[in-house]
Amino acid sequence: MAIKILTPLLLTICCFSWVVDSAVFTVTNNCKFTIWPAALTGTGSPVQTGFELPSQASKALNIPSPWSGRIWARFQCSNSGRFTCESGNCNSGKIECNGAGGTPPATLVEFTLAGDQGKDFYDVSLVDGFNLPVKVTPAGGNCPATSCPVDINNNGCPKELVVRGQNGTAVGCKSACLAFNQPQYCCTGAYSTPATCTPTSYSQIFKSRCPQAYSYAYDDKTSTFTCPTGNNYLITFCP
Repeated sequence: MAIKILTPLLLTICCFSWVVDSAVFTVTNNCKFTIWPAALTGTGSPVQTGFELPSQASKALNIPSPWSGRIWARFQCSNSGRFTCESGNCNSGKIECNGAGGTPPATLVEFTLAGDQGKDFYDVSLVDGFNLPVKVTPAGGNCPATSCPVDINNNGCPKELVVRGQNGTAVGCKSACLAFNQPQYCCTGAYSTPATCTPTSYSQIFKSRCPQAYSYAYDDKTSTFTCPTGNNYLITFCP
């Protein structure tokens, strides 16, 4: 009798575990300073939204699949009753961003897990500007890595786009859209299609430094990468 009662339950647990899979994102801080990575879920189950990561440390995140969202890093942070960061701040007042996105400029790692045709889609985006170098490496070596490995803050950011912290150091490089709020830079209005919104002199600066990363909204052909669903990923800041 006990076996007849327990068997359906065990089958249910087994099947549920098979349907609800997860990927492991290992976030590594190769910067010479502490960072505070953060995550924002677009679709799927919420994940941990912020944590502290000292230099040379790593943290594994279990990401339920299907899932889409973004990961970025904050730095030059302090906590005097309210947690705040000079770069990538999410304005939650806490280490956890709790559903808030990062304040641009911020380098974004974007994922869609278990997307079309059983594939994961991933990219590094500078559409919201740049704040830290980053690399995404699928586990196993069978799928392409993508990265923005250069410190654009101190290597080519035009002075009109530079964001400086309280001590005067560069903590970000704005996108032209953020800096000037013009349709030709933001791909809005008359520039809202791939045919009308083309690379600008500013987006080409980003592209020349980081050829694999999105430099503007319609930079899809060279910037979106895929891998069969079920892979794990290493996300390295300051690779």
